[in-house]
Amino acid sequence: MVVGGSLAGLLAARVLSEHAERVTVVERDRFPEGPDPRPGVPQGRHLHVLIEGGQRALDRLLPGFVDELRALGAPRVGMPEDMVQWQNGQWFPRTDPMVHFYSGPRSQIDWLARKRVFADPRIERIEGTEVTGLIGDSTRVRGVLLRERGAGGGGGTGESTGEGGRSGREPRRLEADLVVDASGRSSKAADWLAGIGAEAPHEETLDTGLGYATRVFRSPVGDSTTDALGIYVVPGPTQTYAGVVLPLGDGRHLVTLSGVRGDMPSTDEEAFETYARKLPHPVVADWISRAEPLSPVHGFRQTANIRRRYDRPGRRPAGFLATGDALTCFNPIYGQGMAVAALSALALRDALGDRKRVPTTERVQKALFEASRQAWDISAGADRKMPGATGNAVRGKPLDKATGWYMRRVQDLTPTHPAVGAAFRAAVALTGPLSGLFAPSVARAVLFAPVPERLTAPPMHRSEH
Repeated sequence: MVVGGSLAGLLAARVLSEHAERVTVVERDRFPEGPDPRPGVPQGRHLHVLIEGGQRALDRLLPGFVDELRALGAPRVGMPEDMVQWQNGQWFPRTDPMVHFYSGPRSQIDWLARKRVFADPRIERIEGTEVTGLIGDSTRVRGVLLRERGAGGGGGTGESTGEGGRSGREPRRLEADLVVDASGRSSKAADWLAGIGAEAPHEETLDTGLGYATRVFRSPVGDSTTDALGIYVVPGPTQTYAGVVLPLGDGRHLVTLSGVRGDMPSTDEEAFETYARKLPHPVVADWISRAEPLSPVHGFRQTANIRRRYDRPGRRPAGFLATGDALTCFNPIYGQGMAVAALSALALRDALGDRKRVPTTERVQKALFEASRQAWDISAGADRKMPGATGNAVRGKPLDKATGWYMRRVQDLTPTHPAVGAAFRAAVALTGPLSGLFAPSVARAVLFAPVPERLTAPPMHRSEH
């Protein structure tokens, strides 16, 4: 069974259905009928992008998924051609696209996945119900304890009116050969494991204190100021404000502004455009001033990178796995979460289908960990350099100084050097390894190529570079 009907949970259920007679997904929320946001996706009203690594993985898990997404009108954005982008003090030339991402609403992707996954008769769902603990002991998990959401109780149990109308504080039992925790960033697995005498995983954390605010706008009618699909001002160690404008479809755009602790954007509607003026260029604020607001301003603050080290030795039971944000969650500003959910499901499929090795809990969990490693290295590696970052994962490695110089050179050359740009974008899109940044053609450019003259103004039209 799977705890959580998130994208990670749905895709895990899809994979498990190939190996089980029945898979049950337990979800605290009630799923909406259509592509609407739900409370259990706390960032559902904020910016989400489906990068190429996630697209490829989803198409392998649910063939034709990306075509369905495109048919629903999800905008496809090519980088760098379709974006006006500022980063590290320079504007990016809008050359031919090297990678693409989809920028439609998150709820649209979740809805498509739900339709596909729950069409399988082997996959059942229990909605409006929460897991309160595990059945089993420190050697093996044999199921979960359930209660209807909001029914009674403190502690680890609560009232239930399931099974013959029984009520009271006794939780309902759901036995399972395997329990997969896909309950997200706020997973209670540490408490569940302690409840059966097992050991919780060590947590690595890295928090920049980033917070953001988001509002939906209708794009300016007849706007000829740009032919780009979006705008992105990227933050960094010396400039911590960020702003992004991305299309949702049907003439709507989502605008997100962010800053770090001590100076984060509020949800005050009048202050939204004013905050955008803090960016190093007025391009985002000017766009907002011409657009029509369509929604309130929504805020979000839970942006720490958290990695739960189930891959390390410990007194943990067989029959319990963690995936998605319940295993590793990232600063959402890097747009990796949905892609990692899909890549983790592929790792689960490969590990369970490996005929040469027995898919022990330990072996499968390590495969899930490896599926999220590159995204963690990117997100945590960048956030480690941000001023005021806190957490036990802030401290770097002895080679970080040299690596930092190298990566700054990579970023300086990415806008204009084909080999460097291709390797960097592939790594960020999770379609190529980070080791590609050290390939001979890239390393030669990083060490010896001159940095070309930078654009002094934003390329608002494709021809301006």
